[in-house]
Amino acid sequence: MNSRALRRTALVAAVASTSALVLAGCTGGGGSASGGSDGEVTLTVATFNDFGYTDELLQAYTDEHPNVKIVHNRAAKSNDARANYFQKLGKSGLADIEAIEVDWLPEVMKYSDLLAPVPDDLKGRWLDWKEKAATDGAGNLIGYGTDIGPEAVCYRADLFEAAGLPSDPAEVGAALDGDWSDFFAMGDTYVAATGKPFFDSAGSIYQGMINQVEAAYEDPDSGEITATTNPDVKKVYTQTLDASKTQSAHFEQWSTDWYAGMANGAFATLMCPGWMLTQIEGNAPEVSGWKIADAFPNGGGNWGGSYLTVPANGPHVAEAQALADWLSSPEQQVKFFQQAGTFPSQVDALKAPDLLSSTNAYFGDAPIGEIFTKRAEAVSVTPFKGEYYFQVNDAMQKALTRVESNAQDAQASWDQWVSQVDAIG
Repeated sequence: MNSRALRRTALVAAVASTSALVLAGCTGGGGSASGGSDGEVTLTVATFNDFGYTDELLQAYTDEHPNVKIVHNRAAKSNDARANYFQKLGKSGLADIEAIEVDWLPEVMKYSDLLAPVPDDLKGRWLDWKEKAATDGAGNLIGYGTDIGPEAVCYRADLFEAAGLPSDPAEVGAALDGDWSDFFAMGDTYVAATGKPFFDSAGSIYQGMINQVEAAYEDPDSGEITATTNPDVKKVYTQTLDASKTQSAHFEQWSTDWYAGMANGAFATLMCPGWMLTQIEGNAPEVSGWKIADAFPNGGGNWGGSYLTVPANGPHVAEAQALADWLSSPEQQVKFFQQAGTFPSQVDALKAPDLLSSTNAYFGDAPIGEIFTKRAEAVSVTPFKGEYYFQVNDAMQKALTRVESNAQDAQASWDQWVSQVDAIG
């Protein structure tokens, strides 16, 4: 695949280093890359949000490799990491290992020749669809799969009980074992009883719904953008905003108010992939009412998932590949799930007793290993995400936010989104 000049449109802002972790330690693989005069090699790892890469877990690698140092840089938002990635890919300034989000992957695949392929002996480690998505036309796997995001529903049991709704996880799961109309009907009951919002934002509800549409934004055969004329997209947009009028707290995801709402009862439910658990616990540590229902409206859904990539022009490619191998191994991914809720994409990890027996004390000793394994098995649609998916979806999220913030009505915001999408292609 030929490298094309990377677009710089709207690509600004370098990755914000929210944690700079330096761990002493040595190279895990061969290669001609040279380190300092003392033989040490420093590897930089760039992630975003929370991958579960704690000091202690990374220290385990450097304990085994005494000549390696690891510097972990974490961006606060994936958009910041994405901008930095495409601005610098094929040039200079990227980390030795760069995490990417699944929604960027179609764009990343255009430049697969700028990334060091995953060694052939690791192929088969991941779920088939996880590997397939990161394999280019030449058969090169260019990403080490980390997590996937099978969704459950997290809810405040104390708020449900006060509203006269079922509050036991099994009962809530049974009540939500239907389509989105059942979820919104429960929301109507909650709002009528309490006068308070049922869910956090239109953005999260829309994301849960659109991830159940096989080809929302682009034609899988031609790659043509079809988002603005796809009736399924307009239907999801309309259903989401109709419910949002009374049921949403109207918070923008990742905002200060959104995080605070997890603690102060501003909303009663969250769409909940595994990685959301640490977001809730970290922002509402004193709240004892959060629970997890082993259910998701309309069956199953996947929100998120990531890969590790190794830029081919990095100074320590072989050593970076060895670390990426270790970080994406089934054994480590089980630990990362226990630490950060990032649900593994590795075949062996999904069978691991340590995963299946995992519980979470904060969520009432919820059997999270069993719950998210079942939620992964319930995923029946893997949406097609083409070259423009991220841009179209990002514009849609902004459209929903404009309506929830009363900056525009639903039709005006839709019309602006259509204009923006028309300009993308």
